[in-house]
Parts: sequence; C-alpha cells; structure tokens
Amino acid sequence: MNETVKKVVFWTPRVLGILIAIFISLFALDVFTEGYSFWETLVALTMHLVPTAIIVIVLAIAWRWEKIGGFLFIVLGVLYIALFWGPDQIPGYLLISGPLFLVGILFLLNGFLQRESQTE
Repeated sequence: MNETVKKVVFWTPRVLGILIAIFISLFALDVFTEGYSFWETLVALTMHLVPTAIIVIVLAIAWRWEKIGGFLFIVLGVLYIALFWGPDQIPGYLLISGPLFLVGILFLLNGFLQRESQTE
C-alpha cells in the first residue's frame, strides 16, 4: 500500500479524536453563564468535562492499541445513542456518535493495515 495512504490512515483518526475531545469540551463552557459561585462552577465544570476525559482516555488507548481503541470509540458511539435514545435526537446522533463511529472505524482500519504490513 502507498506510504501516503498509510500516513493518512494513521493520522486522521488521531487528529479527529483530538478534535472530538475539543468539540465535546466546548459544551462545558455553559457553566460560566449560570451564575454559580466559584465552587459550584468548579464542580459543574468538572462534571461537564467527564465525557471529554473519557474520550481522551480512549484516544490514549487507541493511540497505542488501534484495534482496542477503535472498538472503544464505537462502543462510545453506541453508548451515546443508548443513553439519549429518542426519535427527535437524530441530529445529536449524527453530531456526536457519527464522528465517534468514524474514528473507531479508522482506528480499526489502521490496526489491520499495520498488521498486514508487518506480515509482508
């Protein structure tokens, strides 16, 4: 396989994973508009950043073990759909689960491509 394609398949899920973590963390900014005290804001911000922390942990796992991380990203996408199930949530599924599925598939693809290149 072409080296350029291998590099693209290697770096694309990693960059997308970082962008997903940044995007999800943006939702935590709404705690600053609620008028909480300092400690209430700190607690609310921490709670809002839990999903970002989970994504960063899964990304760290995927960075080293592509297949396991790819599977975990797909699990996160399914978990989001399961937790927020509803027919009016389709845009949310596409916005949150869609990228998680894409990153998971790309990590799995990279894991299989790395395995094939090692056997050659």
